[in-house]
Amino acid sequence: MANQSSPGGFLLLGFSEHPGLERILFVVVLTSYLLTQVGNTLIILLSVQDPRLQSPMYFFPSNLFFLDLCFTTSSIPQMLVNLWGPKTISFLGCSVQLFIFLFLGTTECILLTVMAFNHYVAICQSLHYTTIIHPRLCWQLASRAWVISLLESVVGIPPTLQLPFCPHRQVDDFVCEVLALIRLSCGNTTYDEIQMAVASILILVLPLSLILVSYCAIARVVLRINSTKGWRKTFGTCSSHLAMVILLYSSVIAVYLQSQNSYARKRGKFFGLLYVVGTPALNSLIYTLRNKEVKRAFMRLLGKDRDTRGS
Repeated sequence: MANQSSPGGFLLLGFSEHPGLERILFVVVLTSYLLTQVGNTLIILLSVQDPRLQSPMYFFPSNLFFLDLCFTTSSIPQMLVNLWGPKTISFLGCSVQLFIFLFLGTTECILLTVMAFNHYVAICQSLHYTTIIHPRLCWQLASRAWVISLLESVVGIPPTLQLPFCPHRQVDDFVCEVLALIRLSCGNTTYDEIQMAVASILILVLPLSLILVSYCAIARVVLRINSTKGWRKTFGTCSSHLAMVILLYSSVIAVYLQSQNSYARKRGKFFGLLYVVGTPALNSLIYTLRNKEVKRAFMRLLGKDRDTRGS
């Protein structure tokens, strides 16, 4: 696909007005990226290798951690290059990054919704959990999440890439994403803004609403539990997922639902950085620290198998 207004690609400005900050960010981003790769790969390997983790409760998080591996790899290496040296990206490279960014971001929102449904069944329909959440349904839900996101990206990306971009080609961000490219356009962006609003409702608002509905139902069940052990077990089941939801939606809302003055855009860059770099790294850390079975699987992998039921 050609775009006559930007034959040479784009300039990703990022934090170029603060060279000293870019050097610090380079170290922070590189460290977070390496932690994400190591942590997520380890969790995926544990899920595949350890029979005790081969259940629906660990199937969906494994999908999420694989997604985070792909998501960070699609954007962070280019970001590191831009933080340290040239800030250019080709039109093709920007198009690919934009597609993957939207595709995987949408998949993450859907997977978090599926995980909320999984927790709802586990807590509210515990006697029928294995009947309802069977392996075939897990594969169906996960595959549909990926396919729906793929189709949404195929339909949503071309109009953005066909915008008449301004000659300066300066993207006021550190990655190619829809909002930044819409701002770069010198033409009428009404259609694209409407499309983005509709997509935001379908990708962000609807999944978040379903997650909240699931947890409202869970809360009603939890409030009827009288034992401390039952409360602790329920919290252990849901806490890591809730933390992931809060991290994702707080950073996304801070980026997209804000005023368009220069100060708000600069602040939005930092929240965008949290979304792209921080959230994937924190997801694996939170999940590992909050899940005793994952920690036990890691100990078994190291050959230090011991019964830690009392811990």
